[in-house]
Amino acid sequence: MRRVKSDHGTITFFVAFGASRQMCRLATTFDTQKQAFSYFQKHRTEFEHMARRRLASGELEDGIVVLSML
Repeated sequence: MRRVKSDHGTITFFVAFGASRQMCRLATTFDTQKQAFSYFQKHRTEFEHMARRRLASGELEDGIVVLSML
């Protein structure tokens, strides 16, 4: 994972998939970036695994892997 960006309760992050990087978006119900980022950090490994599975199965929305809270 490289960069992480947050827009209120949404976190955008990148995962390595082979030689490339894939943009992923995590929607949360949190109101602040701090809360959303804390949640993301706590569950980062699970989100990265889910993102890679969705990418492998072709589950993309406008070229982005879209996830939501656990």
